[in-house]
Amino acid sequence: MPWLIAVAAPAESRAVLCGLDFDRDPPAEWDVAEVSPGLWLLVTGIGKTNAAAGVARALGSRTFAGVLNLGIAGSLPIAAPVGIGDVVIATRSIYADEGLLLPDGSFIGCSDMGFPLGPFDDWGVRADPQLLDHLAHLATVTAPIATVSTCSGTDTLARDVVERTWAVAEGMEGAAVGHVAARLGVPFLEIRAISNTTGDRGSQQWAIRPALARVADLTTGLAAVLGR
Repeated sequence: MPWLIAVAAPAESRAVLCGLDFDRDPPAEWDVAEVSPGLWLLVTGIGKTNAAAGVARALGSRTFAGVLNLGIAGSLPIAAPVGIGDVVIATRSIYADEGLLLPDGSFIGCSDMGFPLGPFDDWGVRADPQLLDHLAHLATVTAPIATVSTCSGTDTLARDVVERTWAVAEGMEGAAVGHVAARLGVPFLEIRAISNTTGDRGSQQWAIRPALARVADLTTGLAAVLGR
C-alpha cells in the first residue's frame, strides 16, 4: 500500500517534490497525487481545520499504509532546545490550546472537563510505534510537538505552551492530522524541520529556506525507506 505525505503550505509541497526529483506541479489543495513509487502527496492548507478535512478526504478516497505530516515548525524554549535546521519526529502530537484557561493561569484539557477529543488523551495523539522506530534515524530528536492555533509570538505564550505540553516545537496541523488517522485506524507520524524560534517576535530567529532544504532531504530519506 502507498503512504500519504500531508503538508500544509505550497513551499513545503515544493520541498517534498524537490526531494523526490518530481518535476511537475504539486496537487491542488485537498487533492492527492502520486509523486514517487509508493508515496502520495496531499497539500492541506494551514491550520487544524484544513489539515483534518483534507486528510479525512484523502483517507476516504483510497487506502494508505499510513499518513506522515511533514513540514516546518518553530522551536520552543526548553532546557535542551532544538536548533534551527534540526529535525524533530513527534512522539506525540499534542493539542496545546483545546481546553479551559483559568484565572490563576492553570489549564484544564478537554478530557479532564469530560469532553475527550478522540480515542486519545489530552497528551495528544501518539506516534505509531513501528513508524517511529523505523524512521527515528532521520531525526535529530524524538520528542512531543505541540499543535497550536495561535503561534507563540511572545515569551509568555511560548512558556505556556511548554508548561502545558513539554513539547520542543510547535506547528499548526500535526494533532489534527493524527486525530483523523486515529479515528480511522491509520498509522500516523509527524516530522518537522525547525525553521524558527518562538517567543517575542522581535527576538525570533528565522531560516525558512534551510529548513525547507531539510524537508527535501527528509523526503529523500522517506522515499528510500518507505517507497518500496
